[in-house]
Amino acid sequence: QVQLVESGGGLVQPGGSLRLSCAASGSIFVINTMAWYRQAPGKQRESVAGITRGGSTNYADSVKGRFTISRDNAKNTVYLQMNSLKPEDTAVYYCNTGVKSNPWRDPVDYWGKGTLVTVSS
Repeated sequence: QVQLVESGGGLVQPGGSLRLSCAASGSIFVINTMAWYRQAPGKQRESVAGITRGGSTNYADSVKGRFTISRDNAKNTVYLQMNSLKPEDTAVYYCNTGVKSNPWRDPVDYWGKGTLVTVSS
């Protein structure tokens, strides 16, 4: 089993910054792509950003130029630096990753429980 624990959410004013972290622990052989999703009240969950093990990244158009995803493979941790936050960024942010527990098995998809980000004055 693998656990993902997010941290770093909170209340921030428009234009402010927050840094989210997501640490994976448990039975880990290798972690493939790590990603952040978010779900705003009354809306479907959407992809925010992803990063491969090699460091290639992708972003939703709505966050390009404001958010930066990074990862520390030695710590099995992914980060999301969020700058120039807007009220529409308010959501629960979830960490997602595929983990291989041994070399012979396919990756298994895991989700964190989420961390709330509120952007409001």
